Amino acid sequence: MTDLVTVAVSARMAAIRIAVPGARYYLPDPVSWRLRATNGDNLAWEGRTDRAVTLLDMLSPGTAYLLEVEGLGSLQFRTRECSGLVEAAAYGLLPYVSAQDTAAALRNADALQAAIADLPVGGTLRIGPGRWTALPVTLRSDMTLHLAEGAELCSPSSRDSWSVFPARDNAGHLLGSWEGEPAACFAAPLHAIGARRLVLEGKGILDGAGNAGDWWGWAKETRDGARRARGLHLIDCSDVTLFGFTIRNAPSWIIHPQGCHRLVAACLSIEAPHDSPNTDGFNPEGSSEIRVEGVRFTVGDDCIAIKAGKRGPCGEAAHLRETRDVQIRHCLMERGHGGVVIGSEMSGGVHDVLVEDCEMIGTDRGLRLKTRRGRGGSVSGITMRRVRMEGVLTAFSANAHYHCDPDGHDEWVQSRQPAALDEGTPEIDGIAVEDIDLHEVGHAVGAFLGLPEAPIRNVSIRNLRVHSFDPEAAPAPPIMADGVQAMRHEMIVYEHAHVECDDPTLLSPSRLSVSNFQAAS
Repeated sequence: MTDLVTVAVSARMAAIRIAVPGARYYLPDPVSWRLRATNGDNLAWEGRTDRAVTLLDMLSPGTAYLLEVEGLGSLQFRTRECSGLVEAAAYGLLPYVSAQDTAAALRNADALQAAIADLPVGGTLRIGPGRWTALPVTLRSDMTLHLAEGAELCSPSSRDSWSVFPARDNAGHLLGSWEGEPAACFAAPLHAIGARRLVLEGKGILDGAGNAGDWWGWAKETRDGARRARGLHLIDCSDVTLFGFTIRNAPSWIIHPQGCHRLVAACLSIEAPHDSPNTDGFNPEGSSEIRVEGVRFTVGDDCIAIKAGKRGPCGEAAHLRETRDVQIRHCLMERGHGGVVIGSEMSGGVHDVLVEDCEMIGTDRGLRLKTRRGRGGSVSGITMRRVRMEGVLTAFSANAHYHCDPDGHDEWVQSRQPAALDEGTPEIDGIAVEDIDLHEVGHAVGAFLGLPEAPIRNVSIRNLRVHSFDPEAAPAPPIMADGVQAMRHEMIVYEHAHVECDDPTLLSPSRLSVSNFQAAS
């Protein structure tokens, strides 16, 4: 039976899931739809879609609609009320001249902040067609920012006058961060702190200008006392809706919900060049009830990286928060280091993650878990089903010897001998993989490397179909740990892990670690 599901609704837009069997990012076959208002004015729209999550726009606030999809039934929904529409152009925005025009960027940021301040509760600020440059802008509660089709909001290439988040606010709450620890960072071009009922929507473009400045030249460094900015940074926000727009060229992570609760991201396009450093697409951290549907990724790092903070070098843990209840549906991940990744910053714990009806093309890995001794925390309840992968090097991996941080190659991190259990011992328990199609696998179908003192538990693999291997693949280690064998066209290899598969021929007798491996002292 087909279900039509409302994924997100604002005053002027809606995202609808058309859940037909076999749908991933695209529907098996395009369908026609008809939308009409049910308030008696007989207005109606017709269209055709090939997307499993389809965006409807140009709707009227506070209006009931009936959506009818050819051969698939109907759905009723109502748009939100809008207390007022404000045009950003009325505040004197200056048109784009160049990425170096810092004066216009400062003027436009001030104009947008004034418009946001004047916006009534529940109102909409519309940025119309045109190209505009602005320094970082702070969004607030009970507002919608609507980027109209043809609108492009860009950051300047220079960091002059660029604001910075301190690691913590005056009350000690985490603001800035870097790789899971408190750290000052440049403010994102669009950001919000503690906002409630925030909507960011439209068919326009947010461009972080990471390609125009020097951001990508100092990926792991600090400059002017701060780490690189994100593209969109949401801190301690709740009831957030993001849909319709394209976001690209972020200075670092593209969308970073940090400490957020109840957030929906739908029908977005998230983009970065393949060689841009640490441009992860969507990184929920210390967050809960996150929904990602109908999003297309092509990025320079992981498409989705789910995180929960990193324990400090001296065991600091006050900043850690668990991430729980993340659902990812009908997404297309065309390039990136990983499709859906958990970690390596997972010290607060990551639980109950569902990935279903997605497609991954040309990502290095499909589902990837990574951690190491010293991180602590636990990962549980990870489910992936009805996913198609093509040209992925290693489809499934879980690695408890990930060689991150300056001490990542040390003996105590990489040793395959049991270590004492303590608060820094990470745990992985519960990975369910079902109904997966793999094409052109490069290195291995699966690679699971646990700790001898805390093996990976309860990995269940069902209905896994390996259709083909990549004939051009060169041997390489399937996971990033020391002492791992180079592999090519391998099946499921595991060490210090409990793996059950309904097809025993997919379980390889090969060793994952080299037999004479000794970690560096």
